[in-house]
Formats: sequence, C-alpha cells, structure tokens
Amino acid sequence: MQLVGLFITVAAYVLLVAVIIRIIFSWTNFDPENPIAQVIQEITEPILAPIRSVMPRIGMFDLAPMAASFLLIILARLGQSLMA
Repeated sequence: MQLVGLFITVAAYVLLVAVIIRIIFSWTNFDPENPIAQVIQEITEPILAPIRSVMPRIGMFDLAPMAASFLLIILARLGQSLMA
C-alpha cells in the first residue's frame, strides 16, 4: 500500500509542477511552438480540459489551473496518508 501512496504522491506533485509551469508560460507569452511548451501542454491538457468544461471563464481569467492545483494537492495528501 505504501508503494501506491508513493506513486500517487509523486504523480500529483509532478502534475502540479507542470500546471504551475503552464501558468508561468501563459503569463510570459512563451512561444507555444517551443517543444518544452508543447510537452507541458500535452501533460496538463487532460487535467485542465474536463475542469474547463465544468467551470466557465470569468472574464479573461481561466480558473481551471487553480482548481486543478487544489485537486492535485488534495490527491497528494491522500497519497501521503496511504503511505503512513
């Protein structure tokens, strides 16, 4: 059970870092054709797309990354509790 908890925790934190990098890229107008930006988008889009379909934009703000961050933190905490 500890191995499952470790996997969930590591995966959640890796995805959380990818979401944060994507947020930073959107703020800095990072070139979307850059291979790094494309990999980050490929990693995060399966998480963000379902949240966007439920949560509409508020003006020009996309709150899906913030909601995904909260969910990933909760998932990481769940993984940590499985390791205990």
